[in-house]
Amino acid sequence: MSSDTSKLLEAVLKLPVEARAALAGSLLDSLDSTVDADAEAVWEVEIARRLQELDSSQTRLIPWYDARRRIAGF
Repeated sequence: MSSDTSKLLEAVLKLPVEARAALAGSLLDSLDSTVDADAEAVWEVEIARRLQELDSSQTRLIPWYDARRRIAGF
């Protein structure tokens, strides 16, 4: 890693969580050179469905702590 890259990383890590997440998403998006239009359309429908479930309280949310414990099998 170059000196400039190290300095940039150091500065970015000082950003708030939301800003770092948005930046990480943008960086990941920049790695995709091709876009699968069909997959994008399917994801848009799925995201809309999940948002509708959340808005109508059809889905019971759990804290990340509990979800992580369930995934890890604790």
